[in-house]
Amino acid sequence: MSIVYFIENSGIDYAELGKDALELFKKLESDTKQSLVKEMPIKVHFGEKGNITYMPPTCYDAIINYLQEKGISPFFIETSVLYRGARTRAKDHIRIAREHGFTQIPIVIADGEWGTEYNEIEINKEYIDRCKIGAAYGNYRELIVMSHFKGHISAGFGGAIKQLAMGFASRGGKLAQHSGLSPIVESEKCIACGLCVEKCDFDAICLEDYAIIDKDKCVGCAGCIAVCPEGAIRNNWDRSKLREKLAEYAYGASKGKDITYITFVHNITKECDCLGRPMELIADNIGVLASKDPVALDCACLDMVQENTGKKLFEEGRIALEHGEKIGLGSRNYQIVEIPKV
Repeated sequence: MSIVYFIENSGIDYAELGKDALELFKKLESDTKQSLVKEMPIKVHFGEKGNITYMPPTCYDAIINYLQEKGISPFFIETSVLYRGARTRAKDHIRIAREHGFTQIPIVIADGEWGTEYNEIEINKEYIDRCKIGAAYGNYRELIVMSHFKGHISAGFGGAIKQLAMGFASRGGKLAQHSGLSPIVESEKCIACGLCVEKCDFDAICLEDYAIIDKDKCVGCAGCIAVCPEGAIRNNWDRSKLREKLAEYAYGASKGKDITYITFVHNITKECDCLGRPMELIADNIGVLASKDPVALDCACLDMVQENTGKKLFEEGRIALEHGEKIGLGSRNYQIVEIPKV
């Protein structure tokens, strides 16, 4: 049985939430006799441009200050998104993060400027053999993964597992989870500029009247999507088995790592923080939870939200929990240990 620590907090003071997160981190640090490394990546989500319900930077101040007081250098770490938008390129992603107030510590975009820098992690699971994980993650064995629990149109919900799976994956890794197929060229939009041909490191694109992708050569890195000035190259969306693939990518992202998971069950919306517009809250604020087990943590968060609302919200997300337990990512059998507020 996995332990999930919990501090109840239904308020709207983000600095207090951050203090609660620190108490949970310190509890796990003590329980596991963790010896903290000198450089500590903190995996977060900076929020899409136009979104207002992502967890703001104030939530992370207490942990950042604690680490710095111990002589540790923390930094935020993320990967860029698969879709075309304000967070497609590293420099634009960092700009949005700074605009949203994430200025306390440095920011590392783990999969490089175009989302094409990755290490392959072999897992040989049911749907995924090798995971494309942002290259910079390979430099660190110990991380803090801080998540915001909310809904997601495809995954059911976003929490610790999705932070690992999509948040650690390079652009090609995200593509593999969503479809596993080569991108599609919309011939009527293509101007045959050749930028995608120049960008492709695998000689998988040629030009005729429009760009043509050789599916046998394409490795699904999705760099062509990022560089196309006309948006003529798009994902071939196929969400079948997405939730199982999320669990398998989370397994690959966490393989060989010592990770502390902390999740804010606040600002709960129907869809995720990648949606670039304001959204209505659909549940009460609940508090902060933490564990060393991402499956147990997500399961506890989901159970609490459903109990709070009396509704089977995000129920389809249990597929990822079931598959995660099946492949050894974690356990759905958990015990809540409530920690009193300091």
